Amino acid sequence: MIRFFDLLFSIIAAIILSPLLLLIFILVKLTSKGTAVFVQKRVGKNNIDFNLYKFRTMNISSDVQRLLTVGEKDKRITKVGVFLRRFKLDELPQLINVIKGDMSLVGPRPEVRYFVNYYTTEQLKVLNVLPGITDYASIKYRNENELLEKTENPEEFYINHILPEKIRLNLLFINNPSLKIYFQILWATFIRIIKK
Repeated sequence: MIRFFDLLFSIIAAIILSPLLLLIFILVKLTSKGTAVFVQKRVGKNNIDFNLYKFRTMNISSDVQRLLTVGEKDKRITKVGVFLRRFKLDELPQLINVIKGDMSLVGPRPEVRYFVNYYTTEQLKVLNVLPGITDYASIKYRNENELLEKTENPEEFYINHILPEKIRLNLLFINNPSLKIYFQILWATFIRIIKK
């Protein structure tokens, strides 16, 4: 049933938002070098890598320098990228991932392989389901970049503090899946974006 709603909402959203998607595509292309859509390998269901799509918000090859983004003042982020990230508009191409079946609208945010390698056996259970565009952790850690910006070692802080809590929240959803929670998370995410 969730797959039905994933497809329904994603297709409707893609159609309604198509003018906005085109506008963002053009803005990214005109304001910085590189492709408008950034493709990155992430770990999906059953521990299998897939290509995740986002509008590019950083200068090309920035992910080679560092995997984590540290606040809006991160010099790798483009001017348009700051705006896109603030309102999560860079995530919109992931509607394609949902339509393809790589992702769900609601589920654990997919990580890069580097961080998945730190998962314990228990934590690997989050890979038993489709990753999602939003989840409990996305709502709680909506200011994650700002938190990382305040630490001396962002990567260490992420691995030892933020990542375990994200996985704990994701396991709550995985162990108690329901349409009610699915819609609650979608609504909470929508409200968070509107308020921002």
